[in-house]
Amino acid sequence: METAAFFGKLRLLPSVSDERSAPRGPVRWNMSLRPKPRLLCIGGDDHQLRIPFLLGLRNAGFDPIAAGSCDPAPFDAAGIPYCRYLFRRTLSPLDDLRAIQALVQIMRDVRPDLVQTFDTKPNLLAALAKRWVDGIRLVRTINGMGWIFSANSLSARLLRPVYRSLQRIVKPQTDLIVFQNSADQDYFVRHRMVRQQAARIIGGSGVDVACFEEARRQSPAPEAIRAALGLPTARLVITVTRMTRMKGIATLLAAADLVHKVREDVHFLLIGPLEETGRFAIPRDEIAGHAPYVTWLGQRDDIPALLGAADLFVLPTEFREGLPRVLLEAALAGLPIITTAMPGCAAVVQPHFNGLLIPPRDPGFLAAQILTLLDDVDLARTMGRRGAELVRREFSLAGTTEAYIRLYRDLISEVPAAAQDAARAGIGSGLAAPRVDRV
Repeated sequence: METAAFFGKLRLLPSVSDERSAPRGPVRWNMSLRPKPRLLCIGGDDHQLRIPFLLGLRNAGFDPIAAGSCDPAPFDAAGIPYCRYLFRRTLSPLDDLRAIQALVQIMRDVRPDLVQTFDTKPNLLAALAKRWVDGIRLVRTINGMGWIFSANSLSARLLRPVYRSLQRIVKPQTDLIVFQNSADQDYFVRHRMVRQQAARIIGGSGVDVACFEEARRQSPAPEAIRAALGLPTARLVITVTRMTRMKGIATLLAAADLVHKVREDVHFLLIGPLEETGRFAIPRDEIAGHAPYVTWLGQRDDIPALLGAADLFVLPTEFREGLPRVLLEAALAGLPIITTAMPGCAAVVQPHFNGLLIPPRDPGFLAAQILTLLDDVDLARTMGRRGAELVRREFSLAGTTEAYIRLYRDLISEVPAAAQDAARAGIGSGLAAPRVDRV
């Protein structure tokens, strides 16, 4: 009943634009309207990760404003205006309607020239909100397909057609979709969720190479970090991710048990927040059961230093990832990588070049590959060097930001001045929206 009521309410609200009326012609942007193109970047509860990207846009002459559901403090520190809205990751039609209303109000208040969205649910909510705000362009980035397309559960299989239908509903509101890997783009095109001419690939969100390497230089020596952890002579296998089954933590723990039976000098470091509730939860006791050779450090802000102290990085994820930033950081730290042959991961790790690819949910095979790279130090060192070179060459934040800037400038050049005049005048109101926390 809630879902029916939700879509019923949406149908009662008239859209101000559709695919036929959206501006498509090569008309010029009226630059007299404001000195800088204003970009509203919408995300979720980890939106602070986009701050380096937004600073890059600002340096390139854009006026970036962020909207998300995370703590505003990092945006304050970076000097980036921030609008906070609330949404639930789980299906909740009434809460979703409130989030759409909040995003409509944010768009009307901010009056952006471009809206850029990240993350699965904000991507959909913002596109639905755009139906009631005219004169803007919308770019959505598909940074992974989430558990719906990764899990084999009945609920995941039942939700896939719903997801595809929602993507088709918002297709007319979307000017471009950016994919982080070709597998996701092919899936969207095959299922008619994007027009071929509206699809682009930009490899991941990029990593700030200079900032990362400076953090490494400012960190204690690897020997000091190992000593502080009480592991001065151990061979360290590290992962950085959410502690959840879908990220392969149960597989990693089982593999750690197998490795420990062969080599007692190997220790596993788990970095990231623990998910103790929900269908994919990893209970604290489950990790504690492997305590002699596994240490969970929780969420840390010294990732570059910890990566620099490790010998090998492992991410046995079961997710259809976009392009995991943590793989880029691990590669930049000079670590060989073992990860699953899932879309996104396979875009970073080239088998036997800078790491190894494994099937998901196979702890025995994972353990064997861990032992292979720990035993062959020269091979591991060569893979690590190649991985760092690959990230500097193809996955830097500067390169990624420049790719988005070119895309934005192309879109801006197509927006008719009349549509921008209407947006500046506030045309397109009519949907009451709740007050939004503003920073």
